[in-house]
This record gives sequence, C-alpha cells and structure tokens, in this order.
Amino acid sequence: MTRKKNSAGKIIVALLALLWLVIAGAPFYFMVISAFKEQFEILTTGVFSIPKGFYMDNFAGVIKSQFYKYLLNSTFVVIVSLVLILVTALCAAYPFSRFKFKLNKPLFGLVVAAMAVPIHVTLIPIFQLTQKIHLYDTIYALIGPYTAFNLPISVFILTSFMAEIPKELEESAEIDGCGKYRTFFHIIAPLSKAGLATLAIYNAVNMWNEFSFALVLTQSAKSRTLPLSIWDFQGQYNSNVPMIMAVLTFCALPMIVAFAIGQDKLIKGMMAGAVKG
Repeated sequence: MTRKKNSAGKIIVALLALLWLVIAGAPFYFMVISAFKEQFEILTTGVFSIPKGFYMDNFAGVIKSQFYKYLLNSTFVVIVSLVLILVTALCAAYPFSRFKFKLNKPLFGLVVAAMAVPIHVTLIPIFQLTQKIHLYDTIYALIGPYTAFNLPISVFILTSFMAEIPKELEESAEIDGCGKYRTFFHIIAPLSKAGLATLAIYNAVNMWNEFSFALVLTQSAKSRTLPLSIWDFQGQYNSNVPMIMAVLTFCALPMIVAFAIGQDKLIKGMMAGAVKG
C-alpha cells in the first residue's frame, strides 16, 4: 500500500509539473514562434501554428534600430546597481546576523520597515532630487533608486542566511588569531556565495524589467532601458505583432540565459536557509 501511495503521489506531482510547464511555457512559445512570422501571417494562421518560413527580417529590423543602446543601458545599470546592492547588503548583514549590540534590533526593524515603502510614492521626490543634482535623463539617475529599493530585502534575506552559519567556525578562526575583518572576508563571505547568487538573480530580474523609474527619470533614447524599448516599439509598430514579439524575445533572452546558468546556485541559496546546521 505504501508503494502504491508513493507511486500515485509521484504521478500526481508529475502531472501537476507538466500542467505548470504548459501554462508557463505557452506564452513563451507563442512569443518565439510569432517573432518568426510575417506581419499578416499571424492573422491568417493559428495562434500556436509553426511559421511557414522562418522570417528573420523582424530580428534584423530590431538590430538595425536603437535597440542596442537600450540593451547597453540596461546592462550597465543592472551590473553597477547589482554590485552596490550585494556589497552593501553583505557588509550590513554581517553585523546584524553575528554581533549583539543595543541598536541591532531597532536598526534591523528599520530595514524591514523600508521593505513596505511603496515605490510609486517616491517617484515625485526622486524626480525632483534627480533634477536638482543634474542627473535627470541619464542612466546614472536609475542606479540610486534601483540600489535603494532592492537593498532592504537583500539585507533581510542575507541576514537570515548568515544567521544559519555555525558560530563554531568563527570561534575556531578567533582561536587561530583571525580578527573580525579576516573572519568576514575569509569565512563568512565565501560561505555566503549561495545567498549572494540568489540575490543576484532575483534583483537582476527585477531591475531588468523595471519600468516606472526608467520612464520618469529618463527622456531621450540615449538614456532609456529595455522595458522602454518595448514601449517605444509597441507605439511604432502597433500593427506589426511579429516585430513586437521579436523585441520581447531579445529582451527576455539575457535573463533566460542567466537563469539557466545560475539556476543550481539559485536553488541552493533558496534551500540553504531552510535547514539549520
């Protein structure tokens, strides 16, 4: 009976996983095959039908446009913001998780409270601040908000992750003569790689797809990011659905590749804090 129950459970899980794959994969499949169709072919054939011929002019048109500028801007902003987030979160999470001092809980409470601040409430103050410091309509205007709004949850997650690292490792390091700084750089930071990888992928996806700040703080094409390229292409090629699908495919591809490369580290990082010791 136990084996039959286990087999039935595995079959149910497999069916649910297959159902989820279909639900999650259908939009992506539609996006990719539509990008290879001609402008009016999508109207005369089935939604999920295979293209009659792989029409590459849609992708060529995207490449010949200013798409590469949007791509470079997004890549630069995400990389710089991500480095600032990870370094700051790593330095902040260490004392929160390993040191006992009077302001530990109040300061950590402020970090948690900052997670509840709605992004859209700050758009006008940040817009005004950006104009005063002469960063409006530059890609540098996005780095500050991206870092600030992704930092609280990064500190919160990394603090919980570091708290699970055995204290015996630090005690052994102190016996060997390691100070706090050497312990941090040689023990805590290397053991936090899984957590940092999880935060890197999570934050990178959020910043890659961010639209509100990019729309408010930039104006010209030289400073805009990929989500705005989709918006611009949609206005320019409103009736050309395959062209828009080609842009969406290009925008989604970098994050899909990054997730495929780092999915094992992402899963390890998510599971690392679930088991003590």
